[in-house]
Amino acid sequence: MTSTTSSPYQFEPIGRVHSPYKEKFAIPRQPGLVSAAQGKIEILCQGNAKDLFRDIEQHSHIWVLFVFHATAEQGWKPLVKAPRLGGNKKTGVFATRSTFRPNPIGMSVVKHHGISQESGRFFLNISGHDLLDQTPVIDIKPYIPYSDQRSDAFSQMAPAPEQHHLQVNFTSKAQLQLQSLGEQYPKLSTFIEQVLAQDPRPAYKKQQQDKQIYGMSLYDLNIRWQINAHCCDVIDIEKQLATSEDT
Repeated sequence: MTSTTSSPYQFEPIGRVHSPYKEKFAIPRQPGLVSAAQGKIEILCQGNAKDLFRDIEQHSHIWVLFVFHATAEQGWKPLVKAPRLGGNKKTGVFATRSTFRPNPIGMSVVKHHGISQESGRFFLNISGHDLLDQTPVIDIKPYIPYSDQRSDAFSQMAPAPEQHHLQVNFTSKAQLQLQSLGEQYPKLSTFIEQVLAQDPRPAYKKQQQDKQIYGMSLYDLNIRWQINAHCCDVIDIEKQLATSEDT
């Protein structure tokens, strides 16, 4: 008799994420750290979405289970470098939330804002997420505070949010660009501030003098910024040129 525990399981995505995070760099390391991050999950599974999400308004937050699709082909590692340990010390993959897992599955708690419909397709609107654009979603479950928020839980590796919160300043050029983009991207300055306040640089970079100019992609914008002492200066915010894949 074949053991069912060794049988492979195949899942089809039930949704796909539409996110302002177009690349892995600058995505917050945990959900809820950037509340201004707005996104939506396009519903792909068969069935009437209104039935699938009936009574979801009774829950303020949801668990999103998803696939680390951008790193899945790189395989997995039994030991990984945890950012909370400075990015140099290795620890067991099951003691971390690393993307390099035997099964590349992630989970995030996000706030949901109900269902919307566009061109005949249904979307679940979310905020405070840490999800890369086009991330495949394999399940959605309600967040239940009395059971999911355990008062006796602890984590010695990550006992509290990191405390490096950078002050974010916008140059005169960047301020003018924000004004011109404000109508198309509401609360863009808040979104950029919250992302950069988390200091998205690699952990080892935070321990040394760093004059590098960084770039990050949010929506279809390229944001360039630089660390100056304990502050982050946003240098400019420009529209990215459309590629053949975008047209």
